[in-house]
Amino acid sequence: MDTKVVDEAAGLRASLRGSLLLPDEPGYDEARTIWNAMIDKRPGMIVRCAGAADVRTAVNFAREHGLALAVRGGGHNIAGSALVDDGLVIDLSMMRSVRIDPRVRRAWVEGGALLRDVDHEAQAYGLATPLGINSTTGVAGLTLGGGFGWLTRKYGMAVDNLVAADIVTADGERMHIDSGNYPDLFWAIRGGGGNFGVVTGFEFALHEVGPMVTAGLIVFPFAQARTVLRHYRDYVATLGDDISLWGVLRGAPPLPFLPTEVHGTGIVALVFFSPAAQEEVQGAIDTVRSFGTPLGEHVGAVPYTAWQQVFDPLLVPPARNYWKSHNFNTLGDAALDIVADYAGRLPSADSEIFLGLIGGAANTHAPDETAYPHRQALWAMNVHTRWQEPSQDAACLAWARAFFQAAAPHAAGGVYINFLNEDEVDRIADAYGPNYQRMRQIKAKYDPDNLFRANQNIRPEA
Repeated sequence: MDTKVVDEAAGLRASLRGSLLLPDEPGYDEARTIWNAMIDKRPGMIVRCAGAADVRTAVNFAREHGLALAVRGGGHNIAGSALVDDGLVIDLSMMRSVRIDPRVRRAWVEGGALLRDVDHEAQAYGLATPLGINSTTGVAGLTLGGGFGWLTRKYGMAVDNLVAADIVTADGERMHIDSGNYPDLFWAIRGGGGNFGVVTGFEFALHEVGPMVTAGLIVFPFAQARTVLRHYRDYVATLGDDISLWGVLRGAPPLPFLPTEVHGTGIVALVFFSPAAQEEVQGAIDTVRSFGTPLGEHVGAVPYTAWQQVFDPLLVPPARNYWKSHNFNTLGDAALDIVADYAGRLPSADSEIFLGLIGGAANTHAPDETAYPHRQALWAMNVHTRWQEPSQDAACLAWARAFFQAAAPHAAGGVYINFLNEDEVDRIADAYGPNYQRMRQIKAKYDPDNLFRANQNIRPEA
């Protein structure tokens, strides 16, 4: 970083309610550590914002000094977009306030909040909004990319439940946006990632959920994978919006309901979720169990907040992660055979393939209603390659890329933007499909110099 800029850091520090971290200062290395251990970047400065005024100050400083700029919410993005070498990072991790109004069923959420923060506050009133499946994920990054999870089939994507937002744009202006105020910008942030500014606050619609839901796993041996997956694919076509059923192929974790000798062996886990009471969906649970001969199962009433955290132990940092993803509108036998084939030779003990079921309420919206366009996608398949040692890099990356290429002829062509790696710039247009050109126009209006480019970047229209 230019020495003049470093010299001016004292003035920046004095203007903040939060704090400024420079290289070699206490806390710097911790602040630049994010979920994916493959990302090792050294920002020139990290501004830990205490509020929207700090965000404005940081945006203005970066713009005026020609600094590369990144925004960190939860630090969970697979591509490492929370960091940038040499430039300035706006760190929102101190801004985690969540306020609930149960009378109007609204949540006001700051830009650094995690899913568990929202779940904790909203469930105090038996309310929730569709977010993701890992409680340590940042609300901002997940929502700005579309956002789907266990409640999506019932209540839509996260962006379908976003009522309004506060955003700081590239010129340092703080704006309150909704369907009546700056509707073009509000449309663009609902799926457009961090391309249009720093969202410091979100307003979500809430729904009655919990405190108890019905959820759990039914686990089959990998030898039954092809049969189980075909039954699963066919059964999904009959499901109502009250039920979500995901498929996961991996090595068996040491789950207490599985025999010890099964731990580490290949499995197919069907993950069942419904906000309904168990007695209302017991028939569906029984049907899923009949897809094969289970090794074990644990499905029943569970607190919603606990279920939102049940997969956290499988995603604890540090670990090296690389994802490849496809959307599928249908899953033919050939596609399922490819899934089973590659799942039979996972490159590491922590790698997995999951079939995230979407559909339901998420697909009742038109593709151009929000920037997120994939309103026909029934599954988002994520090839989640995860390992510990750099010496495993070549084998793990080769496996993920080969699987991706093999599955491509059977996929829908689109991709969920939050699943894109740093090396997939050529797929950004696919992620936005028919909405891409409109997004470039809006980008040119609000960020013509592409200040917000440390992301799955939408270049402004010339």
